[in-house]
Parts: sequence; structure tokens; C-alpha cells
Amino acid sequence: MKLTQQVLDLNWEEVKTKITRFIRDYVEKANANGIVLGLSGGVDSSTAAALSALAIGGSKVLGLMLPEKETYNPLDIKHAKLVAEKFGIKTETIDITSTLEALQKSIPIFDLKDKLSKGNLKARTRMLYLYYYANKLNLIVCGSSDKSEVMIGYFTKWGDAAADIAPLMDLYKTQVRKLARHVGVPDEIVDKPPSPMLWPGQTAEEEIGLKYEILDLVLYGLEHFMKTEQIAEELGLPKDLVEKVKKRWKAMEHKRRLPLTTKLQYRTVGFDFRIPLP
Repeated sequence: MKLTQQVLDLNWEEVKTKITRFIRDYVEKANANGIVLGLSGGVDSSTAAALSALAIGGSKVLGLMLPEKETYNPLDIKHAKLVAEKFGIKTETIDITSTLEALQKSIPIFDLKDKLSKGNLKARTRMLYLYYYANKLNLIVCGSSDKSEVMIGYFTKWGDAAADIAPLMDLYKTQVRKLARHVGVPDEIVDKPPSPMLWPGQTAEEEIGLKYEILDLVLYGLEHFMKTEQIAEELGLPKDLVEKVKKRWKAMEHKRRLPLTTKLQYRTVGFDFRIPLP
């Protein structure tokens, strides 16, 4: 197997069909009124929003735009509105600055200089709003996590990865971009640098240390049980860089699992007690 961008190519019309069917079936089986999601103006959330609208109709999709003063970017708001208008999605804009400030003041050990903990608090606060709207309006929370970020743990546990469904989670970032173009997400959104928007100036690729075009091929190789030496040779990368990605993938397993428990009974929730939706 040769690690080229071609291995990541899929039949995008077929992918669109499968994902929209999945979303529609889940909403119907849950007897929900529709979908709510965070609409950040990035490619992942825009693609999830577009697919949700194609699945159940834009009038049943609510996109929450949740800006706050530290990372406020008018271009992101513009892009979020652009997607909402194109796919007929309902939107609501809520400034969460006052909520964040109140939370920070209420935490006795809050440390303004601890950028990571502060940023994760921001991601979890956004999710509070999504789940309140979901509870109040009988909506399904649709996440926008992609496979690249889930595999390396580049997300906030119980934050941006918290959702009822995550229809993009089996697509690498570069695949999400291709699907986005296929369903009509504007190029200016697809092409802009991804960012979790947890602090000013944050960009995903700079923080990860690899372009997604390379990272995705490394992860694809690991997914298909290729040895790190072979991946490194095919991609012209140092072996220790591939090993670093592999170690991060394995070390982040705890972020991908539900809370573990001790096996004591006949069937255990989250382990061997799985019940499908009706």
C-alpha cells in the first residue's frame, strides 16, 4: 500500500448519502425535533451543519454561535452565517463572555496563566449551552469531531467532543475538506486554517506540529497496521516523528472512552451491556 493522498479518496456522494441517512435515522428513532450544534465558522462544524440540513431540512437545525471577547473573530461569525444562509439553518448568537468570567471567579484555584485549563473550561462552557438547548427544545446534539483530532486526542474531554452523534468522526480532516466541497461548503471556509479557538492566535496545525495532509497519512498507515519504519520511509519523515504520533495516539485512548468501571455483575454498562435505539 502506497501512502499517497489517493488512499484517502472516497466516493463522496456515497459518503454524503450514508451520513445524511445516519443523521435522519437517529433523529427519527430518538423522537427528537431536530439537531443543535455549535456553528463556529470552521470546516468541521460547517460540514456537520450542512449534512444535518440535507438530512432533515435546515428548519430543523439550530446552529449556536457562541463568541466570547478573548477569541472573537468577525470572520468566523461571517462564515458561520454564510453556511447557515446557504443551507437554511436557524441560528442564535450568544456572547458567553459573562458566563466564562463568572465561572473563573467562582473557581477557588482558577489560574489565569494556565492557558490549557482555561481553554478547556471554555470548550466545556460552550457545551453547556448546546445541551441546555437540546434539553429544552428536544434536540439532538450533533458533534463535529473528525478522525484526525480524535485519534491524537486533540480535543477537550467533555467539551467539543461531547455530543449525541458525531457523523464526521470516521473521516480524517483532509477527507472532511473534500466532503465539505462536495456538499457545497464555501471554499473560503474549507481553506482557512483550523483552530479550536481556545485562546488568541491558536491554530491546530501549528500546535500539532504537522500539516493535516501529512498527519492524516501517518494516521492512515497506523490504522492499517503499517510499521512506523515503513510509514516514515514512504512519507520521507524521520522515524521518531512517526513514533511520536503513534505514542500520542495510544496515550490518548482514555479521552476516547466512557468512564471505566470494575466488572462485578452479569452485564456491565459501557462494557457488555449495549442496547441499540428502538
